[in-house]
Parts: sequence; structure tokens; C-alpha cells
Amino acid sequence: MQYRSLGASGIEASIVGLGTWVTGGGEVWGADPEDQESVRAIHAALDAGVNLIDTAPGYGWGRSESVVGQAIQGRRDSVVIATKCGLIWDDDRGSPFVVLNGKMIRRSLRPDTIVEEIERSLRYLGTDYIDLYQTHWPAIPPDNTPIDETMAALLKLKEAGTIREIGVCNCSLAELKENEAVASIASHQFRYSMLWRDAEQDILPYCAQQEIATLTYMSLEQGLLTGKIGIDRQFNENEFRANEEWNPWFKRENRQKVLDLLAGWSPMTEKYDCSLAQLAIAWTAAQHGVTHVLVGARNTSQAVDNAAAGALCLETQDIESIRGDVEALGTPV
Repeated sequence: MQYRSLGASGIEASIVGLGTWVTGGGEVWGADPEDQESVRAIHAALDAGVNLIDTAPGYGWGRSESVVGQAIQGRRDSVVIATKCGLIWDDDRGSPFVVLNGKMIRRSLRPDTIVEEIERSLRYLGTDYIDLYQTHWPAIPPDNTPIDETMAALLKLKEAGTIREIGVCNCSLAELKENEAVASIASHQFRYSMLWRDAEQDILPYCAQQEIATLTYMSLEQGLLTGKIGIDRQFNENEFRANEEWNPWFKRENRQKVLDLLAGWSPMTEKYDCSLAQLAIAWTAAQHGVTHVLVGARNTSQAVDNAAAGALCLETQDIESIRGDVEALGTPV
């Protein structure tokens, strides 16, 4: 496993991190995960060298954090825990965002909700500090908390030792700079994969220049880049993968293009003795500005397979060849 610092923090985190969005379950994931299998998957990832675990209160309304907390008992000192604040669902504070699993999710980066969220996260995770505390989404009108008020609340937590570093998620470049102007930002988390490369235009070059760590999510495009989701696979209407706006590559005609692409990489998987998932993760980690790649796992075999990508170093010509192939796919319609 390779390790890189979370920005200038000095916190060394595995380049392959365990994302626990799926661990929270819910109808959006289709088959619901089994908590004890999730615990085993976390243990397998840790045993394979992964030390970065990313979670959030909104992943299953605390379920993901609780499972992570159970899994890291007795191993807390060797784990870099990243969790988040900014999404609430149990009252009408904040700005309406999205309905998920029958609940209205609201964005709130108000100091009062942050204090409530951190206390709950600490309880669920069974710890007295968070290594990386991230704003899950920027605030939006009508309850558009000024960034300086949000950051003042987070800096107070940092001064108290409750959190070690501050990160942001899902920000535009302008929003990232606004946060940076008020507080030291260790990391930025956003969607990025070989099929979803928007961040290459601005976010990734800027973070590389400013030495801000980047945590990419959906880098396997919810399993599509593993090659294990066939053309005839059906999804429930409430699953993320059935949402063609969120996941246009899952349209039948686009999925076939991706599957054909992956089939053409057999010589490379043989060359590196790796799976397609490992190839995609290693390629992502090799891109300019990418420091850490978050990948979910439903079971131990997925966790072990994903972790092994952290030791895979691709040759420059193969990195460039893969880029040429994915760019040739064009934009999904």
C-alpha cells in the first residue's frame, strides 16, 4: 500500500480509502448490506493496509458511522477517520436538498447544527476525535450560512482537539477558494473517475498547486468499471444506478460501450496480473492532482481486491493508452 499526506497536515493516509456510502444501505443501493459482513469488509481492508475510512451521518441516518465505529474498536489509533457535517433530516433547519429513502435531506452548515452533528458522530463512531471533518455540501439559499461562520465553528472544534483537520466536499473552484480564504483546508472530496473527468478542468490542477489532498468518490462508477455489471442487469427504479441523469453511463447503449472498452483491456490486466477494478483504481490514483481514491466494498473479497490497487503502479505508456481509450468514448447521451 502507498500512503500520502492529507494536504499539509502530515496525516499519512492510504491512497486507496474505504468509502462507506454503501455501508449505510437503503433502497438506493438495491440489495441492503448486512452489517456484520460490512464489519468483516472493514477489517479485511484494514488488514490489507487501508487506513483511511470515509463515512458520513447521512449514510443510512447514522448506520454507516455506527458500523464503522463497531469495526474500529481496538484499532482506533491506526485508523484515519473522515466523516462529514452539513446534511440533516430530522427537523426543518437548513435548505431543502433532496428526498432520499423517504426523508427530506436539508443542507445546513449552521454552527448550531454542526455542534449537534459532531456530538452524534463521535458517539456513533465510538471515538473522542475525528481526523478529517468535512463539509458534505456547500450551503445554499434560503439558509445560506456564510462560510466564515461555518469555518469559525469548525476552527473552534479544531482548537479543542475534537477534529484534527478540516476538509470540504462537492465544491466548485470558487467555493473552495472561499473556504481556503478563511481556514486551512486539508482536502477536497468530489466525484471523479475515468468516465467522469470534469475535475481535470480546474479542481485537480488547483489542488495540486495548493497541496490540497483530493479524495475522489465513485471512481469505479458504482461497479460499472469492474466489468461485473452486464448489459442485461436490471435495477430497481429507486437505485442510484437507475438514475440516468446521475449515471448516464448505465443507459443500455452506453453500458455496452463501456463493457466493450473494458474487454479490450485484457492484455493490461494480464500484464499487471490485476482485476479491472484494480486497473481503474490505479489509473485514477496516477492522475495529476489525485492523492486518494475512495472505493466502497460490500464484502471482504471486494475490500481485499480494492486495497491491492494501492500497490499497483502503472507504466506511463499504459496510463496514456487508457486515457486515449476513455476519451474516445466521448460524452454519454
